[in-house]
Amino acid sequence: MRTLSTICLILLALAGLRAGAQQQPALKLAGTMPLEGFSGDLDHFGVDLKGHRLFLAAEEHKTVEVFDLRTGRRIHSITGIDHPLTMVYLPESDQLMVTDGDVGAVRLVDCKNYRIVSTLTLGHAVDHSAFDARSKYYYVETDNADSAKTHVLSIIDTKSFQRVGDIPDLPGNSNEGMIIDRAGNSLYVNLTGTDEVGVVDLKSRRLVMRWPLPDAHMAHAIALDEKSHRLFTATRNPPKFIVFNLDTGKVVATLPCVGVNSDMWFDIARKRIYVTGSETASVFEQHDADHYEHMTEVPTAYRAKSSIFVPELNRLYVADSGKGKPDARLALQIFEIL
Repeated sequence: MRTLSTICLILLALAGLRAGAQQQPALKLAGTMPLEGFSGDLDHFGVDLKGHRLFLAAEEHKTVEVFDLRTGRRIHSITGIDHPLTMVYLPESDQLMVTDGDVGAVRLVDCKNYRIVSTLTLGHAVDHSAFDARSKYYYVETDNADSAKTHVLSIIDTKSFQRVGDIPDLPGNSNEGMIIDRAGNSLYVNLTGTDEVGVVDLKSRRLVMRWPLPDAHMAHAIALDEKSHRLFTATRNPPKFIVFNLDTGKVVATLPCVGVNSDMWFDIARKRIYVTGSETASVFEQHDADHYEHMTEVPTAYRAKSSIFVPELNRLYVADSGKGKPDARLALQIFEIL
């Protein structure tokens, strides 16, 4: 009997240690920078590491806000953009390319004086984008009318700021998050119109594979673990974290996650995934390519769905939005990675 009691106590102690380990914080709030006078949604980020600048799209304010990457202090507002959404910073030219949503254009901003120097009109509307660091091509979701059955990705050569082609026939009238592998071979895209992840061959500029979501809808956030050949996506209805095998297109893991998510980041050094949504950030630990554990939910704020992970600074920057909540307090939150 004593032996059995001892075993039970040991098991309870081990369970307590495991529970305690799971409750260890993964992120620590280092600072909050209020955005007084702002309302509506804050969308996606861009970063200039060398110049220590962080860029954030403020949709209703019709600006791109510029922050000091180190302190979080707001240093400038870039104006003249009607509906800023996504962006990429080009360090070679010190320029910023911003998708201007309902205008259906991409704006080119000179970051020496923060003025728009050129505009490229693409179509009915634009939104999500992905940058290929090898080819220097910028792929921009170009939407058709709401009733359209397909849409395209416009291809922009960032060196000439010219449209050099399209990827046609993507199902649905729009898509959500996109990401390109480091080799510049494949682009992965959340096809919200058909509840699939699409795989685009960038050489042929064609959609070559479509992977169905497992009983889930509205996939927004997306990330890659190329070493393990895994793709991560997150849906909103219901909120799910989903892992695909890149070689087979099969789902290998699913776990509940935060709702109203928009961004996701894979922390290679710590084998973690951060998913940002409304009120919390979900943190998952990767045990191996097929096994994942929910670590914690880190409190953030209302519609704190947009974020950017800067591993060089060991930080996660989160934008607290206000769409649908008149008394929401918009802000930039800075989290240290623990």
